[in-house]
Amino acid sequence: MMNLYEKHILPSIINLGCGVKPIRKQREKVVPHAEGRVLEVGMGSGLNAPFYDRSKVKIVLGLEPNLKAQNSAKEKLENVALPHDFIGLDGQEIPLEDNSVDTVVLTYTLCTIPEAVTATKEMRRVLKPGGKLLFSEHGKAPVAAVAKWQDRVNPLWGKLFGGCHLNRDIPNLLRRGGFEIEQLSEGFIPGPKIACYTYWGSAN
Repeated sequence: MMNLYEKHILPSIINLGCGVKPIRKQREKVVPHAEGRVLEVGMGSGLNAPFYDRSKVKIVLGLEPNLKAQNSAKEKLENVALPHDFIGLDGQEIPLEDNSVDTVVLTYTLCTIPEAVTATKEMRRVLKPGGKLLFSEHGKAPVAAVAKWQDRVNPLWGKLFGGCHLNRDIPNLLRRGGFEIEQLSEGFIPGPKIACYTYWGSAN
């Protein structure tokens, strides 16, 4: 059962942190490429909603267990007139049929899913042949000094920020889930270095 902090305070903190300008710019790089029947894993409060191309998207299915976040996302999706529905489970189990979505959108979510490989395998399962995964995720930095601090801070960071991991190898987690990475960019975006090494691109 979620405590008061997790239920009422943490969603606001995450919404604030994930809505800063550098991360908005990352969302703008990947989300407009979504098309067809879209699954957004870890929709949160709907920060991706303004970046979808309504001419290409049939429906957005939001995988988001937190009801407070769902309500905020619903409002944002309605404001941009996007057809939508919600799936109230975490990414480790996706209640959709095999090969049933055209696009999976994954932004600043893989860091928090407890069983990340299980989750990426589920994303691969529901994605149609020829479909694509669009992602922008922070993770382990290739700079030794930064990576060392990521490992040191990670236990406390996770307790404060809903299980977020600073030091996950994002490309490796996607590959272990069965994805082949098509396009990959990476680098530091503005902000604290331990939390701002970012991977983005597409996979199938």
